[in-house]
Amino acid sequence: MHRKPNKILITGGAGFIGSHVVRRFVKSYPSCQVFNLDKLTYAGNLSNLRDLEGKSNYQFIKGDIVDASFIEALFEKEKFDSVIHLAAESHVDRSIEAPLDFVMTNVIGTVNLLNAARNSWKSNDSDQHLFYHVSTDEVYGTLGNTGLFTESTAYDPHSPYSASKASSDHFVRAYNDTYGLPVVISNCSNNYGPFQFPEKLIPLAIHNIKHNRPVPIYGKGENVRDWLYVVDHAAAIDLIFHRAVIGKTYNIGGHNEWKNIDLIHLLCKIMDRQLKRTEGTSAKLITFVKDRAGHDLRYAIDSSLIRQELNWEPSLQFEQGLEATVTWYLENSNWLDQVTSGDYLHYYEQQYQHR
Repeated sequence: MHRKPNKILITGGAGFIGSHVVRRFVKSYPSCQVFNLDKLTYAGNLSNLRDLEGKSNYQFIKGDIVDASFIEALFEKEKFDSVIHLAAESHVDRSIEAPLDFVMTNVIGTVNLLNAARNSWKSNDSDQHLFYHVSTDEVYGTLGNTGLFTESTAYDPHSPYSASKASSDHFVRAYNDTYGLPVVISNCSNNYGPFQFPEKLIPLAIHNIKHNRPVPIYGKGENVRDWLYVVDHAAAIDLIFHRAVIGKTYNIGGHNEWKNIDLIHLLCKIMDRQLKRTEGTSAKLITFVKDRAGHDLRYAIDSSLIRQELNWEPSLQFEQGLEATVTWYLENSNWLDQVTSGDYLHYYEQQYQHR
């Protein structure tokens, strides 16, 4: 089928992946009203969406998915016919320091949305209803030197972050099985690209190299990740949302496996070239630090299902995407400096304190 909803709620739409999804839906489907719900934490930044200001089919709502009464009232007022749920605490290091924050947002927040959707839709049997839950490959645990995660891989989370996402996945499936709520889930590999908060590896390294600061690498840098360009992920979400079979799960990967140390060496070469520095200058900033607790060795996704069923393919190879990403961050130094300083948070506090 091809869904044609009228009112979509996208949670976490001011964040990294969410902002790309919001942009794609607002610009691609002008007849559909897109509501962007975001708490505007440190990782949520409305400057990610400046190009959408004034669009007639776009509306931003500041709010917290942990607030059940607010979420219920919002669904009652707006009567959304579908949800794309991306709002989440997502940084593993932060989950190790404050696991309860991840339980509240990723588990309780998801259940609040599920309850609101169920209550809103139970008297309306529209085939346009869909609760699309965006998850992560980290729920599957870790791989050895071979093998790939498939949609049937058993869950084996190793961090508070991945455990909270695994729990939310289970709740989404349970609401489909128990209440018949129309759901789909996707589990993606590591994303990279424009507007990513510089606590994650690639933007952190770009920022530190630019300012000649140490580039921290956990352990020996041997951990392997499959990298997915965020624009390609947004395209996959678009396809899944409009065409996926209710109740199914799709893995989304870039088929770009890189050891962290190899990735950083490639990034250093690109930075040296774009900053017109002598080759090898940036690599001198690489600093090995104590490994993260419970650090998974390798993630790698088999995305053959979405390729076969929905005809999705990544548009860029990693080297191309990384080059484009470095170019974007260097051309948008004001954005990077602003989010690093945290000045934008004070602006939001003043803007929304009475709303």
